[in-house]
Amino acid sequence: MALNGVAVLLVEDDPVFRQIVASFLDTRGAQVTQACDGEEGLSLFKSQHFDIVLADLSMPKLGGLDMLKEMTRLAPLVPSVVISGNNVMADVVEALRIGASDYLVKPVSDLFIIEQAIKQSLHSSYIDDTQAADFEALSHQELSDNLALLEQSVAAAKQVQQQLFPASNISYPAAKVDYSLYKNSDISSYFIDSTMVGTEHLIMYMAHLYPEDNRAAFACVLLRSFVNQKLKDFRNGQSQSIIEPFNMMSYLNERLVKSGLDIKADMIYVSIELTKYRAAIAQAGKGLRCYLRNDEGLSPLALSESLQLGVLDWGKPSIQFRSLLPQEQLCIATSEPEHKQALLENKFKGLVYDAAMPEGGFLQCKRNANHTLRCGG
Repeated sequence: MALNGVAVLLVEDDPVFRQIVASFLDTRGAQVTQACDGEEGLSLFKSQHFDIVLADLSMPKLGGLDMLKEMTRLAPLVPSVVISGNNVMADVVEALRIGASDYLVKPVSDLFIIEQAIKQSLHSSYIDDTQAADFEALSHQELSDNLALLEQSVAAAKQVQQQLFPASNISYPAAKVDYSLYKNSDISSYFIDSTMVGTEHLIMYMAHLYPEDNRAAFACVLLRSFVNQKLKDFRNGQSQSIIEPFNMMSYLNERLVKSGLDIKADMIYVSIELTKYRAAIAQAGKGLRCYLRNDEGLSPLALSESLQLGVLDWGKPSIQFRSLLPQEQLCIATSEPEHKQALLENKFKGLVYDAAMPEGGFLQCKRNANHTLRCGG
C-alpha cells in the first residue's frame, strides 16, 4: 500500500477528526498511534519510534507548537506535518521556524492531501508523476488561499514578517550574525536569513522580493520553507544542495516558478566552509551586491548579473568562489550610499522602520581571532 509500514503519531484533540484521519491512514497501510493532546503525544513520542508526526496546533494542556519544539529537541530528524484551523499564517510561520516540513489548513477537503504531505515529508520514492502533479496543484491552491489572506490584511502580513525576522544579534555555536534592514512601510520587501549547516558550514542570504507589497511577506514564508527543506535534507544525509549555492539557487527558482504565484526575487546566497574560510557565492538579479570589506573600505565582487529567481527560462546564477583573508569581511548589501555608510559605521540594528533611510540594508560576515567565523560587528 501507499504508506505501508509508515509509523505515524497522530496528535489531535478532536476525536471525530482524529478517528477519520486514523482510519484513512490505516487503509493506506500506515501504522497509526493516536494521542488526544500534546502531553499524551509527547509521552508516546518519548517511548516509541515514529517515522513522522501529524499534529494539530490548537490543543489543550500542551499546544502543538510547544509539543513539536520538544520533539525536535529530542529527535530532530523525525519530520512533522502540522494542521492549523485558525490564525493560519501565524501558525505556519512558527511551525516553519521550529522545523515542520509541511502544513495543512483545516478543514482538509481531501484526505489524500494528508497522504501526499506525509509522502513529501518522507521523500518517498513511490510518488508517481500523476500523484506529483496532483500534489503540486493542491499546494498551489493552498498557497493561493493564504496569499489572498495576506493581500487583504496588512496586519496579518506585518505579523508574519515580525515572526520570521531574527533578532539583530543572532548567535550560533560557531558564528554570530548582525544585520540592518530598513523599511519605510509596514511590510519589508527585503529578507535575510542565516544558519549553521552541520559544524563546518555557515550559509547566509539576502533577498529583494517582488512585488513590493503584502505578498512580499508571504514570499518570505515561501523562501524560508524552501531553505528549511534543504536543511532537513542535509541533516538526513539526503542532499548537499544547501551548501552548494548553484544548486540551491536552481532549486529555489524551480520552487518559486512552480508556486504559480508570480513572485520574483533578487538574491545573493553564500555558503562558507569554516575550516578554510572559503566562500561560494551565487547571485540572481541585479539589485544586490556582494562586497569584501577591509580597512580601506568596500570592494564589490565581480559577479555578473543574471535573471531574477522565479523566471521560467531562468538559466543559471552568477557564481564566484573566494577564500577570505583574516582581515577581510564578506558583506551583502544594497547599492544605496546610505546603506554602505551605515555598514562601514557598524550600525547593525536588525529590522527597523526608518522613513529617512531608503529601503534595503546589509549583513556582514567576518572571521574572529580564535579561527571561528564571526558575522557582524
